[in-house]
Amino acid sequence: MGSYLDIFLKSIFMENMVLSYFLGMCSFLAVSKSVKTAVGLGAAVIFVLTLTVPINWFINEKLLGPNGVFGMDLTFLRFILFIATIAATVQLVEMVVEKFSPALYNALGIFLPLITVNCAILGGALFMVSREYNAPEAAVFGFGSGFGFFLAIVLMAAIREKIRYSNVPGPMRGLGIAFLITGLMGMAFMGLMGISPITYFQ
Repeated sequence: MGSYLDIFLKSIFMENMVLSYFLGMCSFLAVSKSVKTAVGLGAAVIFVLTLTVPINWFINEKLLGPNGVFGMDLTFLRFILFIATIAATVQLVEMVVEKFSPALYNALGIFLPLITVNCAILGGALFMVSREYNAPEAAVFGFGSGFGFFLAIVLMAAIREKIRYSNVPGPMRGLGIAFLITGLMGMAFMGLMGISPITYFQ
């Protein structure tokens, strides 16, 4: 249980996809202008990462590996199959959001289907492979990484909504101040490195 909690908390804070590795910055900066759209995209990313990381673990271990069902090393197909899994999951999310929340679907615009090529999503699958997680660890890591993205983008959106009423210097308005805030948030999150999360739950 301790290792799962450790993976979960680290993937949210110390190893946050956006603020530690700066993956998925395009949608992070573009959609974080309002809290409502940030919550929608963050929830979609949680769903996609939670679903695709365990599925891609199964594909990598049971199909592509030398001990898989085909009995040969097919890991050169890893990228193609990982992206295909992500694309299928994102398509499912897009259809659900369009049916049940057309306003959110229109607000997210092109950035909803672009989750397919969001490097944070593929990064989650590749980190899972490089760290040699087992199936339960991969599921925990996928959910934690998605929640970390959700937390980062919602916090960013809340700050950007507040600074609209602040006297920001002209050259820093827009993306300038957004990059500065992202850097400060990254420093705050990475300041937790070296701390073992499970020690606080023992």
